[in-house]
Amino acid sequence: MRFLGIDPGTKRLGLATGDDMGLASPLPALTQATANERWAALLIEIRQRRVTELVLGYPLNMDDSVGPKARESEAFAVRLREATGLPVHLVDERLTSHVAESSLPKHKLREMRASGVIDSRAAAIILQDYLDQRFPPMLMEEPE
Repeated sequence: MRFLGIDPGTKRLGLATGDDMGLASPLPALTQATANERWAALLIEIRQRRVTELVLGYPLNMDDSVGPKARESEAFAVRLREATGLPVHLVDERLTSHVAESSLPKHKLREMRASGVIDSRAAAIILQDYLDQRFPPMLMEEPE
């Protein structure tokens, strides 16, 4: 199984890859100038990586309600399903960008936002959350 995690945004698409071994890794973000160019690049990425399942960030409000951004993700998920025929899993992405930024040097945040590094780190967090639920780590029993 090959998974592609996606952190959707209006200017960039953060991407991450993972498999059934359970580890997500960031990929370069899609930063093309227009939404149509990013969409085309995303479809190419999905084909080239032979992705079998998609994991999409789902930005619920802090009170668990579905707002405009979450509805945009729902529509994006439908579009992805129709274009690829692949399953698309929506995963709560609240605070993932904040977590992705927290480990980065403050003086580089602007540059890293523009390059999509933060978006792809957020996509990796989203995908890792999904993989952890799908493939829970096996606890080793202590020898007697």
